[in-house]
Amino acid sequence: MIHQFLKGAVAFGVAAGLAGAATAANMVDGPSVTWNHATWGKPRAFTAGVEYVAKHLEERTGGKFKIVISYGGLSNEKETLDGIQIGAFESANFCNFYHPDKNPTAMIFSLPFLPIGDWNVRIKASDAYYQHPAVAADMKRWNAMVYMAGILPQYEFLGRGKAPKKLEDWKGLRVRAGGGIGTAMEMLGATLTTVPATEVYTVMERGAVDAASFPYTYAHAAYKVHEVSNWFTSNFQPGTADCPMVFNLDAYNALPQQYKDLLADLKDGAYTTMKDAYLAADEKNLPIFRAKLQEVTFTEAELDEFRTAVGKPVWDKWVADNAGTIPAQELLDFLLAEAKKVAGS
Repeated sequence: MIHQFLKGAVAFGVAAGLAGAATAANMVDGPSVTWNHATWGKPRAFTAGVEYVAKHLEERTGGKFKIVISYGGLSNEKETLDGIQIGAFESANFCNFYHPDKNPTAMIFSLPFLPIGDWNVRIKASDAYYQHPAVAADMKRWNAMVYMAGILPQYEFLGRGKAPKKLEDWKGLRVRAGGGIGTAMEMLGATLTTVPATEVYTVMERGAVDAASFPYTYAHAAYKVHEVSNWFTSNFQPGTADCPMVFNLDAYNALPQQYKDLLADLKDGAYTTMKDAYLAADEKNLPIFRAKLQEVTFTEAELDEFRTAVGKPVWDKWVADNAGTIPAQELLDFLLAEAKKVAGS
């Protein structure tokens, strides 16, 4: 029995030693670095990516590389790019539709009916797009580089009052929508307003806005829009947007190579964590929406009509509006080609 015990103890010690070695092998040594990250709202599916990165950076560097996340304390959500530019903080999220003129190349992700609804396609095509030289140059104007996309889900609308059951019912509605989605809704006769996410609940409650578009379903729930609504769309999918995570270029360039490599290594896990958080939010929120609100769906014929009437025309308008500013047609062709390549792989 003693022999068996010693044999088991040795085996356990070897296994524990190997496990410790594996953990040690994942550790990254380097100088002490603390970054501040500016975002807004509260911890939710959208912030799961940066939270994953911050957690694993600290763990794998033994606490030497930390990202401190601020949910609104460092900057207004419309001014995070400005903060990155002057080095007020080292990392941030920004939403493209809050300031189209600041980030014209990023506005492509607000175009309706882009073929990036699949999660894998969205992630890989977005990563490729943000590395395009013209996009990198656009971000460099703000002393910024895109680390990872926000991979926001397709948008849907929540609203109050009479539900728009047909496309013509959108005419005259006051809607919160930005970017290409906003342009598409204007083509349907809606009146646009661009309201920060944190103010949507208030303007909806006061009746100043009839409907609001957000990534479905997590963002509506995060900002409690369902509490001041009586209907929601579930298959409209007019498009999405993007709120990527960016780094201050000076701060990133000052990092030792092992920290840059670690950031690159953590990105896949961050994307997976975000995707899983979005899916989990749908599982939780959709039953709540259906129990309280009227669900609005459109027929495939109505959706085809919408895509034909306002999909491609919005793409063409985006290209024309940006002529001479950015290589818009080249960028659109590039993103479509990347999406097709990923979908076919």
